[in-house]
Amino acid sequence: MTRHFLKAAFVVVILLAHSAGALADIKLSDAIPLGPQVRVGKLANGLTYYIHNNSKPEKKLELRLVVKAGSILEDDDQQGLAHFTEHMAFNGSTHFKKHELIAYLQSIGVKFGADLNAHTSFDETVYTLPIPTDRRGNVEQGFLVLADWAHGLTMNDADIDQERAIVLEELRLGKGANDRMNKVLMPTLFNGSRYAQRLPIGQEAILKHFKASALKRFYRDWYRPDLMAVVVVGDIDPSRAEALIRSHFASMTNPAQSRPRADVRIPLRDTTEALVITDKEATGNTVLIRYPLRAALERGTFAGYRDKLVESLFSAMLGQRMQALTQQANPPFMRGGSATGRLTARYESFNAFASLGKGGAAPAIDALVQENARARQFGFGAAEFERSKKNLMRGFENAYNERDKTDSASYVGEYVRNFLEQEDIPGIENEYAYARELVPGISLAEVNRFARHTIPQDGAKLVVYMGTRQADAPAPSGQQLLAWADAASRVPVTARDEKPLAAGLMAQPPSAGSIVAESENSTLGLTLLTLSNGVKVMLKPSDFANDQVVLSASRFGGLSQFGEADIVHARYANSVVATMGLKDLSPLDLQKVLAGKAASVGITLGQYFESISGSAGRADVETMLQMIYLKLTGVRRDENLFTSFVGKQVEGARNLMAQPRAVLRDTLIETMFNNSPWVARTPRPEDFATLNLDRSIALYQQRFASAKGLTFILVGSFDVATIKPLIATYLASLPTPDLPIEAKDVGLRPVTGVIKKAVFSGAEAQSVVSINFSGPAVYSREEMLRFYALIEVMNIRLTDNLREKLALIYGGGMHGDFERIPSGAYTIGASLPTGPANVDQVIAATFAQIAHMKEHGPSAADLDKVKQNWLQVHRRSMRDNATWVKALQASVLYGTDPAFILTYEQRVDALTAQEIKDTAARYFDLNNYVQVVLYPEKK
Repeated sequence: MTRHFLKAAFVVVILLAHSAGALADIKLSDAIPLGPQVRVGKLANGLTYYIHNNSKPEKKLELRLVVKAGSILEDDDQQGLAHFTEHMAFNGSTHFKKHELIAYLQSIGVKFGADLNAHTSFDETVYTLPIPTDRRGNVEQGFLVLADWAHGLTMNDADIDQERAIVLEELRLGKGANDRMNKVLMPTLFNGSRYAQRLPIGQEAILKHFKASALKRFYRDWYRPDLMAVVVVGDIDPSRAEALIRSHFASMTNPAQSRPRADVRIPLRDTTEALVITDKEATGNTVLIRYPLRAALERGTFAGYRDKLVESLFSAMLGQRMQALTQQANPPFMRGGSATGRLTARYESFNAFASLGKGGAAPAIDALVQENARARQFGFGAAEFERSKKNLMRGFENAYNERDKTDSASYVGEYVRNFLEQEDIPGIENEYAYARELVPGISLAEVNRFARHTIPQDGAKLVVYMGTRQADAPAPSGQQLLAWADAASRVPVTARDEKPLAAGLMAQPPSAGSIVAESENSTLGLTLLTLSNGVKVMLKPSDFANDQVVLSASRFGGLSQFGEADIVHARYANSVVATMGLKDLSPLDLQKVLAGKAASVGITLGQYFESISGSAGRADVETMLQMIYLKLTGVRRDENLFTSFVGKQVEGARNLMAQPRAVLRDTLIETMFNNSPWVARTPRPEDFATLNLDRSIALYQQRFASAKGLTFILVGSFDVATIKPLIATYLASLPTPDLPIEAKDVGLRPVTGVIKKAVFSGAEAQSVVSINFSGPAVYSREEMLRFYALIEVMNIRLTDNLREKLALIYGGGMHGDFERIPSGAYTIGASLPTGPANVDQVIAATFAQIAHMKEHGPSAADLDKVKQNWLQVHRRSMRDNATWVKALQASVLYGTDPAFILTYEQRVDALTAQEIKDTAARYFDLNNYVQVVLYPEKK
């Protein structure tokens, strides 16, 4: 129903202007219509379907099978079997024997895990299947896969028992501080309801011993058409998609006596409680204040839609106020906020949360409670209200501008949520029209009424502290939490004032330089400019997006230009400068000035490179260029914000080493690189004791006060003639004093020989095997391609053997780096989580796969799987602005022909199994690797 603060008089007739003409008169009580781009239907058996023809990306189809069946429906002997059913979908069905499904999909370029996947939650299971449509048979096979998942899983006993070990490994992998604390939190958070007893991963004892009949019973009871939806979005004719849905799913039937799908209710909390949860492996401390649950906002009508717009404005303003608190010299918390959040599809609550700083829980609770009270009592101001409106409308405008360039996966998410949560799906053409008509009519008084209604004045609440368990920093008691919350609610608050701000970033533009040379690269559609200050610019207008311009400029240098004494100051220099704002504006004031604009700029100071990155909407390119000019011509100095930054870093680092994975990582890099200061370890609080504001600023300016040697690359939706005057104004006017531009070799080299270590950390029975090969390499594009192909085929074999055949791991695999700066070098690392009892088997099996690759190379089928995936990804990325920026930037840095991007497919096609075999022999040197194994701490 409509929020009660909306008066009955609010149900009035409004005219909504549509981009193609005026919509009919609509009352707020009217239902939101479905968007014209989606075809929604229902088969006679109750199965719902969504079909949307969309050409971004071309020749690709996104398929989803959505089942309104999750862990909440499990019987007592089935806890964990909703998730187990999802696993069995990849282990044999009517048309695909065990392993055949994954092998087939990999053969057409679909990558297991990254593309092909599924997830199980409390209330649903969703299967994800992207299909390339360049071959007609792929589409039919895709629908066949969905149909098999829906009603054709074989679930034979041997396959169930083999998958049992893999699911138990997944359960083991998920254990740790967060898991332990959440298991304490959930019963209270869900107020003793069935949700608290049905975590999707399930019960270990049941997973070990359940009977196959219990799993089959879950599949039979709940995988039925009246609880299913098929979502089809992509490059397909809707009529063909509908015919395929009918042919594959119309024959499905519901059980003669279907079990009712229970609508699980959560008892409402009418008392105030506190909960303190600590764990010695927790990496930080947080506070949560959750107010009583209530029915989620109405959806499906214009009144409900308008309410969501009001809520969006309210949430944005309150969020910015909370952010402002973190910019004090001694902030009450590191991060914090208040918002309405959904616990399940039907329940929501108002929550306040904070990541705690050195002051602990008391100041955080004070700030959260009092800032909420301020918003409730006094509401918001006109200036912040107008900014929020601008930002809200800019989001709608961008989505509308990109309506024909929006990725199919984005639409899929909307349709899945419509089926599960009844999210409105009017389509962006309609939504933009609604927003243009509705948002201007929302008044500040109305949003302030919403704040008074939404933010509880007092009363029942749950106050939770979750954090570390340390003798020198004891956690507060529950009584203390409640006392602090009560005291905070009694403190009088006053209205917040706001200082006036400049209308823009710059009162006057700088004196423009000029463009002194211009040339064209017609093959790649490039315009090349040389500016009067020596800076170069590469322009590529594109139609890959309608409202996006991506920018990058890089050169050699980075941390390598400094001495060891300056490493810490330099490593954090760009973060220190960014945290203090821009010109005369603090970060918060900068956000305010940029309200309604889509523009951002970032600075990176890496090991051997330094770079500027940016993005903007097509109307905001000038704003982006202004930000670049200001970042390179001055630094805002703010002691308070620097102190706040250091405090946050110290608190964030305080307990990171309680994580077993952090202990493993640090042991590995310290071993591989002999404790070199040039390799960043996990931050410790003491690392920031010597961080100096003025030194960090000086180092930043040493590298970024000059634009010498930079080539700015812009790709996106701009007109060359229009953008050239802006380039002359903001880039040709940049100072270019001399500075060294080189990647200095700081002598960073990995150790040689075979080194094996064991580390002991963590309470759970978890291990990780880390095996790392490294050494010199001779760089070429072809060699780099062979190197990464080797890693990909190794990952296929590790998955096939260590996971599917031996059931030793759930996830993990190999990764690698192939570098040419400052000299040719490579690293291949294998990270394989497993149980302590399986460590020796995992090591032996991994080296067996390495030996097999060195002796036999990859199979033709495995190499073709890699090629097909790479080609599919490449074809999509060729229509992506960021991909082109990255490729062009590499060509500028290394002085190579940018047209190499056009030969990628030929180079991939040319890869041979013999080349990969030879590559394995070069890089898997059994006389030169570091092996570190993580074990649980000794009892």
